[in-house]
Amino acid sequence: MNRSAPLLCAGITMYSPLMHWKAGAGKKVRIIGLGGLGDMGVKIAHALGAEVTVFSHSLKKQEDGKRMGADNFYATSDQETFKRLKGYFDVVINALSVEIDWDQYLNMLALDGTICW
Repeated sequence: MNRSAPLLCAGITMYSPLMHWKAGAGKKVRIIGLGGLGDMGVKIAHALGAEVTVFSHSLKKQEDGKRMGADNFYATSDQETFKRLKGYFDVVINALSVEIDWDQYLNMLALDGTICW
């Protein structure tokens, strides 16, 4: 049994959009959701040299996110987060499988920014 296959599939799912949208030094990447795909997104974006920000419902996973390479970590339960970071991100990747309020998230894209889900 090949145990690395799930990691390879998760890695490709995150690697492909990050490379396509040129995530790297000077780019601000936001990963929505930590765990599974989100973990891989943080690690890859960090390795590419991007400024990595994680959005999660609470701050419970903040220590894990920082250990994986996140520069910033915000709780989406804090509505000030959406106001403070309006127009900030170049690349946003949604790693959640639940419905979210897209208007709040789209407002945080910089000019010519991209969101992937």
